[in-house]
Order: sequence, then C-alpha cells, then structure tokens
Amino acid sequence: MPINSESRWKPGEIVVMRGVLKGKLWWACPSYVVQDNPELLARYWPAGTPVRGPIRRPTVQDELDNHIELEDRSWIEHDILSLNLPNSAHSIDLMWVAGTRQLRCWYVHLQETLRRTSIGVDTMDQMLDIVISPDRKSWYWKDEDEFCEAKAIGVYSDVHAAGIRAEGERVIARLQANAPPFCDGWEHWTPPTEWSIPRFQDGWDEIPIE
Repeated sequence: MPINSESRWKPGEIVVMRGVLKGKLWWACPSYVVQDNPELLARYWPAGTPVRGPIRRPTVQDELDNHIELEDRSWIEHDILSLNLPNSAHSIDLMWVAGTRQLRCWYVHLQETLRRTSIGVDTMDQMLDIVISPDRKSWYWKDEDEFCEAKAIGVYSDVHAAGIRAEGERVIARLQANAPPFCDGWEHWTPPTEWSIPRFQDGWDEIPIE
C-alpha cells in the first residue's frame, strides 16, 4: 500500500482519510480511489458510508484544547468526489444530492497538506472553507467567523492564518482562470455501477497516529 509519492493506489481500492490533530484522531472516513497519479488524487464516497466523527460540532476552543469525542455514524445527504492536487493545502469536493446527479456545489476544504499512510491519507481541517456554485460562476467564504475566532484565541498565528487564506485565494484564482481541476469535466463523472458502500479495513485504527 502506498506510503510515499512514488507508490500509487489503483482505481477501486479503498483508502481511509483521517483528520489528525497533535496525534489525536478527529474523524475518519473510507473512500474509493478514483484516480491516483502525480497530477491528482481523486476519491469518492456516497451517502451511507460509515464514518467516525465528532458527537457534536467542535468549537474553536475544542481545537485549541485538542478536545474531541467521537462516535460511529453514517455519512448523509451527499455523494462526494474529493479532488486533491499534489502538495496543496486544500481539497476540492463535488457534492451531489445523495443518489442523484444534482450537483449541489463545489466545496473547498482548506486543510493541511495530505500525508500518505499505509491505509490512506491524514490531514486536518483549517476551519475556513469556500463554497462554489454548481456552474462555478459565484463563490463565497464559509465559516469566516470561526476562523477569525481561532486566530484571536491562538489556534492559528497571524502568519499561519494568512497562509490559510492565501491558499484559498489561490484556489479562487484557479477557478477564475478555469484551470484544473475545474476545467476537467469532473462534474460529469459517475461512479462505476459495481461500487457500493466503502468500508473501513480491519485494523485501520490500530496504526499509530503520528
């Protein structure tokens, strides 16, 4: 299984993406590999996918204290295709209404650069997000209030916060330039009919979290 940039997963393999903060698990979700090459890692998971997630929406103070309580549940509402460019500190997710081809939005998660593991990839959310309309003609920042609070109480330094926002601005520039992955027709992609619900592999949570 891939643990470095020279190793690649094959389409249809199941990998686990985890949110990890200072050695603590914050969430985890299995997904199918759609594409994995030097240009792009693309993963897919439909509504109904099992996830390990917070029992409630974490607060900014929770992140400062690295305090999280998790539960097992299912992903709901959307079928997700997640696109990650190499060395980028964000993912670009296409969100379809569950079980349909109705694209609700393109959703940009500003997050730590992916770290490959033997079971998938680790990252951590960085609060500030971007929502892009299905036709890609409009966009807006999301959760700016929490992001500003996180900066104010010391979750992010001024330099770190500026870097997160700059990453978002680079995504917006790619959007406005109709650059990859926005120009690549991913909104027309459909999952193979034989794919059902991805599941966690045995022992996924036994691998030490660094």
